[in-house]
Amino acid sequence: MAVFGLTLLLIVGAGIALTGLPAFLVIVGASVLGALVAMFSGVAPDVFSALPLRLGALLESDLFQAIPLYVLMGALLNRLPVADALFRAAIAVAPRGKSAPLVAGLWLGALLGPMNGSVGASATALARALAPRLAEAGTPPARRRALVAVASTLGVVVPPSLVLILLGDAMLSAHTIAVNATGSSARIVNTQDVFRGALIPALLFLGAATCAIVFSTRETTRDPLQTPARKITRGEIALSFVTLVALIGLLAAVASGALYVVEASATGALALFVAALASGRLGGGALEKLLAEVMAGAGALFALLIAATSLTLVLRVLGTDKLVAAWIAALPGSPTEVALIALAAIGAAAFVLDAFEIIFVVVPIVAPPLLTRAPDAVWVSVLILLTLQTSFLLPPFGYALMAVQSALPDQVAAPKMWRALAPYLFAQMATLAAVFAFPALTHLRDPATTARDAPVKIEYPKPPGDEPPPLKF
Repeated sequence: MAVFGLTLLLIVGAGIALTGLPAFLVIVGASVLGALVAMFSGVAPDVFSALPLRLGALLESDLFQAIPLYVLMGALLNRLPVADALFRAAIAVAPRGKSAPLVAGLWLGALLGPMNGSVGASATALARALAPRLAEAGTPPARRRALVAVASTLGVVVPPSLVLILLGDAMLSAHTIAVNATGSSARIVNTQDVFRGALIPALLFLGAATCAIVFSTRETTRDPLQTPARKITRGEIALSFVTLVALIGLLAAVASGALYVVEASATGALALFVAALASGRLGGGALEKLLAEVMAGAGALFALLIAATSLTLVLRVLGTDKLVAAWIAALPGSPTEVALIALAAIGAAAFVLDAFEIIFVVVPIVAPPLLTRAPDAVWVSVLILLTLQTSFLLPPFGYALMAVQSALPDQVAAPKMWRALAPYLFAQMATLAAVFAFPALTHLRDPATTARDAPVKIEYPKPPGDEPPPLKF
């Protein structure tokens, strides 16, 4: 039966990629199929009574209050002229040259990408906000598409994004299981640890990508930059300054521990909502449409989370988690080599699954045994993030590339697109290799021990086929 659990994972990947059905429906269908197979194989139906308890513990987590708040922030950012103001302000202060709009677009994606949720949602939002401005500045179509694809993945690695929040919670549970299994007294990782660990690698990638843009366009930097049809106004300069200070301030507050994730997301959502009301962007039926969009987006994420929780229970009943743990335990080599093999498997799954689906379905099965071999949970978390980002950008079937192809109607030949993407892939590979070789890059801002964050071993009773409930954050 344990091997059948792996078959269920393949069914989920193929179903999401080939059927076009919502991911949560595919995962629920696989869960029902797995449960039926388990019962026909002699498993008592009573074991599935643990599911309501698992779902109740999951939805009681304070951390998940941030999900609708992040969706609200993304929806408000798409309605406010923030992207246009920031882009024009960056162009105004940047040295003139062909690289200026690309560099401005990259850093704009770093600011707005974390608020848009999934890679697909980011690709759609950035294609609408960024691509027209790049075209206006004279950027060729291949480079526009490549930049939008890269910018859409920045929400995977730039804190405090929704992806990092959910991965932090998943790694907390996985690390708790690993610590209890090994009997160690290690401090359990939490979401703020993942934020701090990802900050330096994210800055390294942004710096490397900026250098790659300048280097790849240096042969055309003598050509004058096309003048935008409308120059930046004083109001846009003020809006850009206030937005920049607010976003960086919230990031610093979360990374330093001054604000919890939910507090920061509530602050950002309230500020954007007030700005939207003051600017008249929510008049008429706009508010109703905004609320419907937020409910639909947050509902889709919660449905995916509930479906994935059901599937992980089925996989544990089938014994798939024990099978994967035995395989990882039997792998020869050092913790670094074991981590490389596990990351390769996660990267392969990312060709057909979005970041949220990886976090909800794959990480709960792979991460606990991986952390028993490679116990540095923060390092492993950051490597998972960078691996996902790399997979999303790898041609020809990278998830971000497919999302941008759907979001941008202009046709670009594949070789041209790959050449435009090459500098970013080089920067991505260099960042991943640096973090892999030097784990200390994820520990340059380790937290101090506080009452909020005490280094203690946490143990939970383990019902059959169940896992420790998530801690309240």
